[in-house]
Amino acid sequence: MSKSKILIIEDERSLSEILSYNLANEGFEVLTASDGIDGLRRAQNALPDLIVLDLMLPGIDGLQICRQLRSDPKTQGIRILMLTAKAEEVDEIVGFNMGADDYVAKPFKIKPLISRIKALLRRPSAEQSSSEVISVAGIEVDRTHHTAKLDGQEMQLTPTEFKMLWTMMRRPGRPYSRNELLDNARGEDANALERTIDVHVRSLRQKLGDKGHLVETVRGIGYRFKAE
Repeated sequence: MSKSKILIIEDERSLSEILSYNLANEGFEVLTASDGIDGLRRAQNALPDLIVLDLMLPGIDGLQICRQLRSDPKTQGIRILMLTAKAEEVDEIVGFNMGADDYVAKPFKIKPLISRIKALLRRPSAEQSSSEVISVAGIEVDRTHHTAKLDGQEMQLTPTEFKMLWTMMRRPGRPYSRNELLDNARGEDANALERTIDVHVRSLRQKLGDKGHLVETVRGIGYRFKAE
C-alpha cells in the first residue's frame, strides 16, 4: 500500500524539521516548503494527500494558498490542516471560510497533532464526498430527492435544517462557522436565519434523537458533524 503524502509549508525551520522527522517515523512520505510561493507550486505539482499549512508565510500567506488550492479542481480535494500563532476568533473563522479542514494553534504537542493528521486522512476528501447520497451512523441524506432518514425512518426537516445537515455531513469533523452554514442555506431569509441559527441547530438535534450529539458545538467557531 502506498504511503500517504504530506506537504509541510512552514517557514520556521526547526518546527518543519521536527514535523518532518516525526511524520516520516509514522510512515508518511514528507515534502517541505519554507515559503508560500514554493509551497503552492509543490502542492500543485506533487498533489499531496494532506498539507500542514502555516498561516503566516513569506511570499504569499496560508489563506491565499488555501483559496487558490480550493479554486483549482485539481487540488480542491487536498486536505488542509492550518497552523497559526494567532488565537483570535476571526482567524479561525476566516481560515475555515478559506477551506481549511482543521485548525491548530501554536504552540502544540507533536503526538496530538499527528493524531489530528491521521484523523483527517481517514475522512473522505471533498471530491470523495460529492455523492448525492451520504450515509453516516444510520443517518442518510439524499440531496437529489431532498430526503433525510434516521435508521431508515424519514425525518421531517425544514429546508434550512436539511441544508445544514447536508453541509456538515459532507465533511465529518470539519468545523463550519455560522456564516458558512448561512451561505449554504441561502435562499432562506438570511437575516432571520442569522438571528436563529442556534435555534435551527437545537431543532435538528432534537429530530436526530439519540444521535443529536453528533452535531457538535465548536467553541468560538460554530458547528460540525462528529467524525466517528
